Amino acid sequence: SLFSWALIFQKLRLFSRLERQTTIFLRTFRATRSLPEPKAVAGLGSPLENLYAAGHRELTSQLSVSGSNPHGRIKSLQAVTTDMQMVAGEEIRKVEKYMPWLATTGSITPFIGLFGTVWGVMDAFSGLGEAGSASLRAVAPGIAEALITTAAGLFTAIPAVMAYNHFLHHIKQFAARMDNFTMEVAALIEKQYL
Repeated sequence: SLFSWALIFQKLRLFSRLERQTTIFLRTFRATRSLPEPKAVAGLGSPLENLYAAGHRELTSQLSVSGSNPHGRIKSLQAVTTDMQMVAGEEIRKVEKYMPWLATTGSITPFIGLFGTVWGVMDAFSGLGEAGSASLRAVAPGIAEALITTAAGLFTAIPAVMAYNHFLHHIKQFAARMDNFTMEVAALIEKQYL
């Protein structure tokens, strides 16, 4: 539970920071109305910086004037977008780190709580048999203690499931934003070089 809560707060900070940095990066990038040097839009901390740097590197390598490319024309727009998509996949993988922990916590802890409850109820009834008394007073404390494990399991599972779904939504939005940015850069390259 403690690790899940720590992870939830860490992910909340991460997504807040990513949203802020990406908004600033896109505003800076779009203000140039062309393809700026990666250094001109670097240092903002957005993962889109790595994405753009990868695409710009491939573009620069294709545009280098040589015997095979005397006019400085782009050879393959697909290669540029592929490089950007590979970096996007890596950035998404970084953001998804520890997400399986939340999913596992959300799906397993209710069963752990239920197991504790069953064990406690069995223990309470065992104590009832040993005491030789068939009253509710004899088993109530044991059953009440047993139900605490169910509550603890739910207290751990519910926030983990809610956070998992919330963060999964953010990850999907972030992936879509990276795909859109890749298409935006590809369109700018197409306008300038094709």
